[in-house]
Amino acid sequence: MANRWTNTLTAADATPEAAFLNRRQIMAGLAAGAGLAGIGSPARAQEELEPNPWEDITQYNNYYEFGTGKDDPAAYADALTISPWSVRIDGLVDNPGDFGFDQILSSMTIEERIYRFRCVEAWSMVVPWNGFELADLLAMAGVKPEAKYVAFETVLRPDEMPGVRYPVLDWPYVEGLRLDEAMHPLTIMATGIYGKDIPKQNGAPLRLVVPWKYGFKSIKSIVRITLTDAEPPTSWNKANPREYGFYSNVNPTVDHPRWSQATERPIGGGLFAGREPTLMFNGYEAEVASLYDGMDLTKNF
Repeated sequence: MANRWTNTLTAADATPEAAFLNRRQIMAGLAAGAGLAGIGSPARAQEELEPNPWEDITQYNNYYEFGTGKDDPAAYADALTISPWSVRIDGLVDNPGDFGFDQILSSMTIEERIYRFRCVEAWSMVVPWNGFELADLLAMAGVKPEAKYVAFETVLRPDEMPGVRYPVLDWPYVEGLRLDEAMHPLTIMATGIYGKDIPKQNGAPLRLVVPWKYGFKSIKSIVRITLTDAEPPTSWNKANPREYGFYSNVNPTVDHPRWSQATERPIGGGLFAGREPTLMFNGYEAEVASLYDGMDLTKNF
């Protein structure tokens, strides 16, 4: 079924993983299709975009509940129990309750979305996610008119998560979006990568993906979603508000206090690969800039 960002292509046109790994060029001219939904920045309109291999995506990532090293999640996340799984949706909703993962999937249309992924640490990759729009999940619970924000919470299981033994953050991990950000069509709940179930180290069975924000906003292994009328606390902002703002939009003109955000290091580029300029809103400026009209993006970083 074609998604709302598709002009002519359907899910049947999605390129299989083997073809992705062997194909050296994916033309930006296909940006309006299902496989490249949301990618089409004028600044890179003629650019060839290539998703990272499975190994990059699943072996180089952050999930501090399993350790702070890039390879720690892959080494330790297998201990995480993901079945059965449910998500509690509460707060300012019409139908609060616990929604089973299978119940959620049976109500959703899974789409493929290939998005740029930009870490606040100034590295990047391109990920072919499978999932559904967050707006569709929120509709299951019914959002009340007074709701203005959406808060998220990661599962906390100290017996399965060795990283939470250390006070890196105030566990459990929590994140938040403004309601209009959450309802934007680019914001998805990912259930897979390359058409396979999402690995535990990448946030199984259900994670948020907000492609125009730094990666830590895309909270993993979600067990609770709360609609609220007040801006919710977020883990990295609580830990260091000077370095990590609530919005955390990718912005090459606003540096992290300890490093520049003007450029990024693409993962998988090889030993001699250079850095690339970072795009405003990670290349999704045309789609999301209007969400922040009138805001000071330096103050509201």
